[in-house]
Amino acid sequence: MKKLSGAYTIFNTAFFLILLCGCTKKESATTPVLSTSPISNIAATLASGGGNITSDGGASITERGVCWSTSANPTIPSNTKTSDGTGIGVFTSSITGLSANTLYHVRSYATNSAGTAYGSDITFNTTVAIVIPTLTTTVASLITQTTASSGGNVTSDGGGSITARGVCWAITTGPTITLSTKTSDGTGTGTFVSSISGLSAGTIYYIRAYATNSAGTAYGNEISINTPAAATTVTDNDGNVYKTVIIGTQVWMAENLKTTKFNDNSNIPNITDRSSWVSLVTPGYCWYNNAAAAKDIVGGLYNWYTVKTGKLCPSGWHVPTDSEWETLSVYLGGASVAGGKLKETGTTNWLTPNTGTTNESGFTALPGGKIDDMGFFYNLGAEGYWWSFSDEGGGNAWGRYLSYNYSSFERIDYAYRLGFSIRCVKN
Repeated sequence: MKKLSGAYTIFNTAFFLILLCGCTKKESATTPVLSTSPISNIAATLASGGGNITSDGGASITERGVCWSTSANPTIPSNTKTSDGTGIGVFTSSITGLSANTLYHVRSYATNSAGTAYGSDITFNTTVAIVIPTLTTTVASLITQTTASSGGNVTSDGGGSITARGVCWAITTGPTITLSTKTSDGTGTGTFVSSISGLSAGTIYYIRAYATNSAGTAYGNEISINTPAAATTVTDNDGNVYKTVIIGTQVWMAENLKTTKFNDNSNIPNITDRSSWVSLVTPGYCWYNNAAAAKDIVGGLYNWYTVKTGKLCPSGWHVPTDSEWETLSVYLGGASVAGGKLKETGTTNWLTPNTGTTNESGFTALPGGKIDDMGFFYNLGAEGYWWSFSDEGGGNAWGRYLSYNYSSFERIDYAYRLGFSIRCVKN
């Protein structure tokens, strides 16, 4: 019986150990289960990605991220990757160091003790690389003591939208938008015009066009301008003092002539009778409506016989020829727009609406009206007429005309006996 009892004990012990082993045996871990997130925020050299680990496979996730390549099914030993923490769930990845305009394959990955698993292979194209724009600077024009006109031409946006453009200027070379005065002239490619203001007379300025996109700011070629020196004044033989203005290569009176004397100090006849004016074939002048008060506002009205003498303007000055008027008109952009750049702004002297006026030339043209060939006064406040020294022939001479409701500067020819305003230009 003792022998049996010992065998029984051994059996029971073996059985117990077998049961114990069966109860403590663990199942083997498997690789994780995960998916690759869609790619977003795609640029020329970077993008955003990530993944979602839905199962750790029975073992802790020790590394996770994405890997990418220009070939399908990238892996972490062979290709570039990110490392984005541990554990299951959603994670995000920053994909950097890419090449522009290139097709990439991306897979998320997750590693546990059983190995590394991958999400699906997805593809995306990086964008074209954005570079700074390409542009040129427009040659400056309409240069006065305090203003000028320039601009630029944006020939390429560099692959990104142009968000700002204009010109910048300084009294030193290499002006920039951060250190110099600038204009803001819209967005996009193509040509644009810039109005430069706040300049000082007799000063050299350096100007560059600029254009900005997301890659930065680019500049056009540098140009320079030299603003005219401060204008002086001129005095006639009556002692009237006139402001002057430099416009392009010409120096003009900035006021209408109001002298009663020729520059040889002889008197100009003041004709106040209508019938006398109509029959006049010699020099003569009058004030509008024969009112002396008009003298200091719009100056005098002179027939062309006074112009023909060559003695009407102060010494060193003369009544402009037709070609000199044309030079002024062309410099200001042509007849269709020059009028607005010549007229005094506002409606103190001009009637409403005083169309197109900027007076950016500084000429400050005033509406002195006229006395016609029948001796009647017309259009004070509405129109201005100015003689030239050029004879058109047949009893007519050339002149120029401005109106309150037009921005143009018109060439006209009228009979010698009409009375117009006079502007003198320096010899």
